[in-house]
Amino acid sequence: MNWYLEVLKKYTQFTGRAQRAEFWYFTLFNFLIIVALALVDNLIGTYSAETGYGLISGLYMLGVLLPGIAVAIRRLHDTGRSGWWYLLVLIPILGALVLIFFFVQDSQPGTNAHGPNPKGIAA
Repeated sequence: MNWYLEVLKKYTQFTGRAQRAEFWYFTLFNFLIIVALALVDNLIGTYSAETGYGLISGLYMLGVLLPGIAVAIRRLHDTGRSGWWYLLVLIPILGALVLIFFFVQDSQPGTNAHGPNPKGIAA
């Protein structure tokens, strides 16, 4: 849960690096929260079949949009790539698969153009 809160503290920090644990724990907790909020939306009747989400889950997703993009860009920086690679998300299916491949890769050892290794490992 600390990784999730750490990402929220860096709400719009697009510089620096984010190690795998920070990115994937944020993604996991984000998914679990969205599922829980979707259930609440369903129970209180604010779920919309047309849009695929409800009022509460929709507001939550809007609230974590920027932190999600920011941690993804920092994760790309950690692998030695520019944040502009995140635009691959605009390519259906293939773009998401390439980004997942980038996100699962290990950190670039040592300091790169985006800062020191968040794992603290020097090269």
